[in-house]
Amino acid sequence: MQSNGGFFDTGERYGSHIKTAMGMGWGETETMISKMLKDAFITDDALRPVVATKFTPSPWRTTAKSVVEACEASRERLGVDSIDLYQIHMPDIVKPLRFLGKDETYDEQYWEGLAECYHRGLVKNVGVSIYGPTLVTKCHDALAKRGVPLASNQIAYSLIGRHNGAQQTVDRCNELGVKVLAYYPFAMGLLTGKYSSLSPEMATEDVVTSLSSSRRSKLELKDLQRYANGDGKEIQAGGISPLLRAMEAIASARGKTVAQVALNYIICKGALPIAGSRTADQVTDNLGALGWRLSEDEVTLLEHTADGLGINFDGAGFKKTSEKFVGYGMERWTLN
Repeated sequence: MQSNGGFFDTGERYGSHIKTAMGMGWGETETMISKMLKDAFITDDALRPVVATKFTPSPWRTTAKSVVEACEASRERLGVDSIDLYQIHMPDIVKPLRFLGKDETYDEQYWEGLAECYHRGLVKNVGVSIYGPTLVTKCHDALAKRGVPLASNQIAYSLIGRHNGAQQTVDRCNELGVKVLAYYPFAMGLLTGKYSSLSPEMATEDVVTSLSSSRRSKLELKDLQRYANGDGKEIQAGGISPLLRAMEAIASARGKTVAQVALNYIICKGALPIAGSRTADQVTDNLGALGWRLSEDEVTLLEHTADGLGINFDGAGFKKTSEKFVGYGMERWTLN
């Protein structure tokens, strides 16, 4: 938090892994962040960390008022007068009674709620998550009519996660002046070399980690190993090794790490990577992605190499970029 790079992205529905999966634990991480920021020592010359949270579309939330009420509750748990960035967690896709023909969506009501929160001063900025080009355009235009700028759209985006509408979404957001916040910028660690035989000097100490010491679930590790090494079927033998070698060559020439190259690529495409960190070393390494830019030739080389793999990273285990477990089953969506 002393690095002027503090950004905390949470949501009202986040609790522990088990509670979140069960639809419980709402507000726990917001309360934890509030306590952490109160206990932290931040000098006067350091920028205050930015805190973002999210409203969760649910079957019982069908009005703009539901957004305002949820925002008020999040604001209270975070202990702030005004939330830095308030986002809609995802399109309104949770429809447990769809099989009965009850699948009306309330996205427009949610946008109205965001506008109300903005005009009341409950939030400084508003954003959305997992919106494709069409929906983000509709939201941008609807908010503009209320005099509210759409600040951001959070989607999964990385060198090996540019397909299924992701790149088109980034391009459209850049045209609209909406900043893309890219989650999974490392493709869950794959683009740091964590699951491959990356040269140690190209990674931070924390990145050189064996699969056996990972905190990932067994199902996640199985999927990540398949991407990293290939399975000879859907993913060619060697997995993402050719891309990591290209990234390593660029990192070596620039005196950077592979992780910094992965983050800088996203910055070069006009997006802001959300790079999670567990240690101070990882924070320092992430900040090393700032203050420089890959050349156009380097960007082209990375994209050409990534496309040659024939891989579209869509998450691992139950953490997918285009589907979510919502209690009664899986709901799927596309960025279109």
